[in-house]
Amino acid sequence: MNFHEFGSSTNPHIMLIHGGGNAWWNYLRQAKALMDRYHVILPTLDGHGEESALPYHSTEEEAQALLDYIDRCCGGHLFALGGVSLGGQIVMELLAQRPDVAQKVIIDGSICYPQPGMARFSIAVVRLCGWMLFSRWSCRAQMAMMRFLPEKMRFPDEIARYYLQDMPRVRRETLYAMYRSYMMHYTLKESVALTSAEVMYWYGEKERRCVKESAQQFRALVPSCRIYEAKGCNHGYLAVYLPEEWLAVALPFLEAP
Repeated sequence: MNFHEFGSSTNPHIMLIHGGGNAWWNYLRQAKALMDRYHVILPTLDGHGEESALPYHSTEEEAQALLDYIDRCCGGHLFALGGVSLGGQIVMELLAQRPDVAQKVIIDGSICYPQPGMARFSIAVVRLCGWMLFSRWSCRAQMAMMRFLPEKMRFPDEIARYYLQDMPRVRRETLYAMYRSYMMHYTLKESVALTSAEVMYWYGEKERRCVKESAQQFRALVPSCRIYEAKGCNHGYLAVYLPEEWLAVALPFLEAP
């Protein structure tokens, strides 16, 4: 696991955890916008990006490695913690393992109960088409297709370069392990009910039903959790494609007393 840091380490610590298949640059634009006020930490999970040679094991093991870093470098506590998709599930696990790990928490587009059918389908797709979906040629084609998206959703050149560098590095074994842990096995632990953190659970209006149901399951254990639905958005849109909109929702939450 690797860590990219932005801003002074004397400022309040914010950790933002990327989604599956991507890497730390998932939140790069948000980090640059926040770094004057916060110490922003962007991990690269095992098996991803520059850490692609390391095996990915499970949501629980990634959460433990992040806690080790938080203890070593942040005094055991963060001001804020956020994550999208797989990253959001790791956030839930961090809260389960240590309910007071952060003061404010954003979970974005994540699932917290098993979806074995979705896992088997995703694994089958990678087995059949992984050579095409994650090849350098395919990643270049995906970047070219972004020209047809609204301008505000396109990657800037810096993130496009990171995308083209890191996406082809992800090994099939990483994806298989990630799908088994994230989709097939993970179940939200009741210990999250002990958290005193202020929590927002985000999802896009066009997300799968299991994501919206996960938000309700989380709120059943943490009744103070606020649910936010991003109108017109699909999975991970705010974190990955619409950083200005992400900041427009996140900043009032972070800065509220």
